[in-house]
Amino acid sequence: MCGFIGVIRKEPQWQTDRQRGLFQQMNHVIEHRGPDDEGYYEDEYVRFGFRRLSIIDLENGHQPLSYENERYWIIFNGEIYNYVELRETLLNEGYQFKTDSDTETILAAYSHYGVETASKLRGMFAFLIWDKEEKKVYGARDPFGIKPLYVYEEDHEYYFASEKKSIMLAKHHDEVDLEALQHYLTFQYVPEPSTMSQEVKKVLPGHYFTLKIGEDLCFTRYFHAYFQSKDLGEDAYIEQIQDALRDSVNVHMRSDVPVGSFLSGGIDSTFVVALAKEINPNIKTFSVGFERQGFSEIDVAKETARVLNVENIHYVISPEEYMKELPKIIWHLDDPLADPAAIPLYFVAREARKHVTVVLSGEGADELFGGYNIYREPLSLRGFQHIPPSVKGTLKWMARHLPDGMKGKSFIERGCTPLEDRYIGNAKMFEMDEKNRFYHFYDATLTYQSMTKSFYDEAAGFDDVTKMQYIDIHTWLRGDILLKADKMTMANSLELRVPFLDKRVFEVASKIPSRYKIADQTTKTILRKAARGIVPDHVLDRKKLGFPVPIRHWLKEEMYDWARNIIRESETDHLFNKNYFLSLLDEHCQNKVDNSRKIWTVLIFMIWHQIFIEEKYTFTSPKDEEKTLQLV
Repeated sequence: MCGFIGVIRKEPQWQTDRQRGLFQQMNHVIEHRGPDDEGYYEDEYVRFGFRRLSIIDLENGHQPLSYENERYWIIFNGEIYNYVELRETLLNEGYQFKTDSDTETILAAYSHYGVETASKLRGMFAFLIWDKEEKKVYGARDPFGIKPLYVYEEDHEYYFASEKKSIMLAKHHDEVDLEALQHYLTFQYVPEPSTMSQEVKKVLPGHYFTLKIGEDLCFTRYFHAYFQSKDLGEDAYIEQIQDALRDSVNVHMRSDVPVGSFLSGGIDSTFVVALAKEINPNIKTFSVGFERQGFSEIDVAKETARVLNVENIHYVISPEEYMKELPKIIWHLDDPLADPAAIPLYFVAREARKHVTVVLSGEGADELFGGYNIYREPLSLRGFQHIPPSVKGTLKWMARHLPDGMKGKSFIERGCTPLEDRYIGNAKMFEMDEKNRFYHFYDATLTYQSMTKSFYDEAAGFDDVTKMQYIDIHTWLRGDILLKADKMTMANSLELRVPFLDKRVFEVASKIPSRYKIADQTTKTILRKAARGIVPDHVLDRKKLGFPVPIRHWLKEEMYDWARNIIRESETDHLFNKNYFLSLLDEHCQNKVDNSRKIWTVLIFMIWHQIFIEEKYTFTSPKDEEKTLQLV
């Protein structure tokens, strides 16, 4: 596990000492991703920099790594879980190896399979391979986007990096992408491939690319997370889920260092822990919570750990600590992400890193197996299917004129609105007309449908529940869930592994009909049945809570003055009518309406703006001290 920076020149050129110094800074700024080792490679076309967190034997994993008499060079971030099997296949084809690493296996695979290499890999990854003979770069990002990969093109060079902050050192200044900001205000994250910085993009999940010197960068999709429902019967799917997930957990635990697991009060992480305990009975688990009643899953996690007979280490987060650490957390995120759950994830990762180097987690189960409560909405709205469109239009017009908060208003509006126009994923912050009231660069053509239409087109033949899953896998999962998972764990030099987001597990999940996922007045029904007897009953029968954070209460109390000062002091008057945000805060504090998520979305962007645009904070990395962000 690591981070890297790669620069590809469009014309041959040797580095100056000044360029080397800058490049080393670009590599050092992501030291948290790889504190154990660093390495460099350069020739007249390529500069590679690498940071490594040692999971498997250090000598085997030093990068940049070469192959075939230094014809090929690689920088690689991730883990390949089928590398043992793939290596055996390549040995039978006559390929030779100097190490036992998955990194060298990728290089040998590329020598044999060429651009088809990415499709042969089972794991999480982002990598660049330089072919000195062909003067060509081949790179790829894993199927679901577990590992990040940024790209930036300027006149003479292409930059690729594990974190955007590396590229920004070469770009020298940051400019807000106004279109990305408008979408952020809707989604609470910047939808890929955009970032909040102009011209810096992300390589999309499930894509590989080639770049031959003298030619343009070319992207190709090699993996499509597509659903193909096939009714094999409930019992067959229960068995397949258990087999696939047990196998996935097994290969995800391959490591030469201690492996632990996050443990919340939910089924997903508990299922992973229960299967991991079959392999390592002494596995350590980690949980976090809050002091406020009703916003902590520590008690449930402790009970789960007791029943499973595993150790649980937990940590309670105070609102003061939450506010104190927030600037550093946002610096690590690279782009604003207004999911309050990102912050407790940072704290549980920090606690886990005191004990282990690798953790397992349950990300992806909701998207694959239908776990979000909103997925039940199509069932509750079935009656509207029989109402003529003209009548729906009248009902929707009438509902729009009912007072906000009136019982039935939202139900009628949703029932009379096509799924494509009402569902954009698990978060919708500001509606279009509301953004027009405060965002000075509002563009009426940048609808949220413009971000989801292509996915709805691809999912045209699916039922509504599957369409919602498809939207989330291609937006919410990569833009929010996996972004915070990678950045918050890597901020603490901790490797996160997600057994649900495995090609074999998805192969099973993609065939399960919706009626097996949304049934019995609950969600993730088939997964719950597969977990019965493995996961304790008190977890299986518990209502889904997500990762509750008491932002709604804190903004009225401990965080009120803090939030008000951020809005007032933020140098974003050219972007926003800030008085509108102050009014939202006041309405919230007066208990008129819950504006907490909207306010949080604004606050996170403003802190991001203070760090990266206003440069009110400086990042320091004192030797032998914890990295801190300091207010200028």
